[in-house]
Amino acid sequence: MYRLSARQILIIALVSGIFAAATVALVDRLSNRFQPAGSAFSENAPGGITDPATVTDEQNNIEVYRTLSPGVVNIHSTSYARDFFGFVEPQEGGGSGSIIDQQGHILTNYHVIEGAQKLAVSLGGQKNYAAKVVGGDPDTDLAVIQLLETPREPLTVVPLGDSDKLSVGQKVLAIGNPFGLDRTLTTGVISGLQRPIRARNGRPIEGAIQTDASINPGNSGGPLLDSHGRMIGINSQILSPSGASAGVGFAVPVNIAKRIVPQLVRTGEVRRPKLGISTRNVEALRNQVELPVADGVLIWQVAPGGAAANAGLRGLTQTEDGDVEIGDIIVAIDGEKVANTDDLYRILDKHQVGETVRVEVFRNSRRTTLPVRLTEAPGSIRGLFRR
Repeated sequence: MYRLSARQILIIALVSGIFAAATVALVDRLSNRFQPAGSAFSENAPGGITDPATVTDEQNNIEVYRTLSPGVVNIHSTSYARDFFGFVEPQEGGGSGSIIDQQGHILTNYHVIEGAQKLAVSLGGQKNYAAKVVGGDPDTDLAVIQLLETPREPLTVVPLGDSDKLSVGQKVLAIGNPFGLDRTLTTGVISGLQRPIRARNGRPIEGAIQTDASINPGNSGGPLLDSHGRMIGINSQILSPSGASAGVGFAVPVNIAKRIVPQLVRTGEVRRPKLGISTRNVEALRNQVELPVADGVLIWQVAPGGAAANAGLRGLTQTEDGDVEIGDIIVAIDGEKVANTDDLYRILDKHQVGETVRVEVFRNSRRTTLPVRLTEAPGSIRGLFRR
């Protein structure tokens, strides 16, 4: 039997310890590198803010602003276009954003950076930092940009709260850059929940937060905070005939951002299942053509190679006599009623690419149900067939 001396045992133990330590360090580094993007986002209440129940409202305002305002940035966007005479003219815009990690990722509105060819970010003071667009989602009006260089000192990260646990009447604070005025604080309450608003592309944004905290042009993309300093929404829209604050502002719930931001950081876009169809609401056609149902979604066109086409769903067709036959009318998905395209969007957004749903349609004077495996719209027609 081979015997080991005490010295050999000591050397083996030492080498094994070094190897184990190196392995742990390597695994930790790899796990940090390959962990899902966004897992490092802070969701803890920031330090420096006293329990709001134990201080005055004024003191709470001061502490929240002092603690979180360094994490709210001013975004300046520039795009270039040719005028009538062919000269290139810069077109400038601005908005706000929140720093969400130490890598310099910034959460903002999609409409703040849409079409931007150059981005400059102010963290306060005279210096501007160049930034790039990481990803955007026009359907929720959210986007992520990133600083190309970061300051030497640690960034102030705005922690993410929980927008599913809000109450009407709850105090909120908004920090942004209205009319270019850096880091302005306004306060108010939650005036309403589950408000339906629309992104600029017409897509409904479900569950928006309504607030009477003043929101003006330049506030877009900035955080709506609770009294503990956690972001509960991303200020996005105002309802005002004059274009200035009328005490009716809307914020995209932060839980929507928590769901899609990791995808934006990872791939630059949000993968949503599409049927691959263009549609018309039955209700809108009621006075133009006689249809067999009172509501639903009429399939106008079906994209070749899309989910609907693969499942055998039909759009408008022309007969040999030159007549037009209506396509399938979607009336339900997985037993959930589809009255219009808003319902269609809402139901599809609950599913993932690759899942199969049962689509109930009205065809040839009777109802029929077809299984449809959801896919992304073919790239060449993605802009035309958005559903």
